[in-house]
Amino acid sequence: MPQSQLHSHDAAILRRLVGLDEPVVSAAAAEGILRLGFSAADKDCMHHLAAKARAGTLNDDEQAQIEAYSRIGSLLGILKSKARRALKRRTSNGKAKTH
Repeated sequence: MPQSQLHSHDAAILRRLVGLDEPVVSAAAAEGILRLGFSAADKDCMHHLAAKARAGTLNDDEQAQIEAYSRIGSLLGILKSKARRALKRRTSNGKAKTH
């Protein structure tokens, strides 16, 4: 199976996992998604890998690792965007707006 198809499966599974395909996402779920983030150790690793990438000294394993961080970072960005939109759609009384 092509690698890009695997990545699209990852995104679809994550969307279903957190319920972002549902018409109404709970405020608690959206707020939980917005609290997700990389640890300090992961950020340090990403900076180290980025420096090696700029220098052109990544080995194959490091290249795979930096690509994984990139994919996960993109997926996290998408999930957070959807969570922010879900919270924005909510009214001040906590019920979802109907369109």
